[in-house]
Amino acid sequence: MTKLAPALPIEVDSETGVWTSDALPMLYVPRHFFINNHVAVEEALGAEKYAEILYHAGYKSAWHWCEKEAELHGISGEAVFEHYMLRLSQRGWGLFITEQIDLESGTAQVRLEHSAFVYQMGKVGRKVEYMFTGWFAGAMDQILAARGSDLRTVAEQTQSAAEPGCDVGIFVVKPLTDAAR
Repeated sequence: MTKLAPALPIEVDSETGVWTSDALPMLYVPRHFFINNHVAVEEALGAEKYAEILYHAGYKSAWHWCEKEAELHGISGEAVFEHYMLRLSQRGWGLFITEQIDLESGTAQVRLEHSAFVYQMGKVGRKVEYMFTGWFAGAMDQILAARGSDLRTVAEQTQSAAEPGCDVGIFVVKPLTDAAR
């Protein structure tokens, strides 16, 4: 294994201790700390309810992040989505690979390798990275809105490396139907 220094910019305010990457304040916590907290909330609320809460919170956060990063870096369209996948990968969540993206149709497919959740939880026989679904729809919708499109999307995880016979996670973004709006 080759080790690298972080590829994303990290600044630490000497007076406050606040970490910043690009234009946003960040937190740096051990993976086990975050995932143990995640699992505790999931056990208390149930996976379905927790997934719903995380979807909406993640959607909002991804929209905000993509908006700020697009402005900071002067990028738009697919470049924003790819930048988001790169930054998620650089932050240790896993390796996110955009397998397909079409802004005109509001579709995308993302493959997740080396999932932090699977590394921590193992082969538990179910999808464990549902936290990311709102992120992908929020990113896509911010990009679409910035292009002047009224199209909105929904994302779902179709497989996880935590499931038997699967080595990667797969997420699909597709347009919301009028009935789902």
